[in-house]
Amino acid sequence: MSIVKLATVKKLFGGSTLTKTEQKALADEVMLMTLARATASDTNIKNVEVDKVKEVLLEHTGKKFTNANVRVAANSKMYEAAPLERYLSKCSRRLTTDNRLLTVKALEEIIHADGRVSDHEVAYFNRVALALELTPAQLVGLASD
Repeated sequence: MSIVKLATVKKLFGGSTLTKTEQKALADEVMLMTLARATASDTNIKNVEVDKVKEVLLEHTGKKFTNANVRVAANSKMYEAAPLERYLSKCSRRLTTDNRLLTVKALEEIIHADGRVSDHEVAYFNRVALALELTPAQLVGLASD
């Protein structure tokens, strides 16, 4: 599946301008990487979380993903070269506020998927929100920009 190959991210880090189609692909990739990584944020990847990631991704991107897609994205070698926060910070400059908020709202769904919220998941959520350059007012719906 092309989204897992991160082709748009390579173009992004190269500084090229993104078309609307590429921006949508980038938003989908950011959501995949953020949600997949959330399944590993508490070091215990649970099937209920992986299933919820697939469900949320289908709902928001219209694309079907397998358990393997999610698990590969969660443990991607990319994190060794560039931590998720750095990746998200770079990507956030090319995403609309709505796309960034959608990713964070989807992340909230994933965090609640197993019925409990760990300290690791809260810390991960906060790091993602900061990296996506979202303000508290934006997060609670008081401001759009």
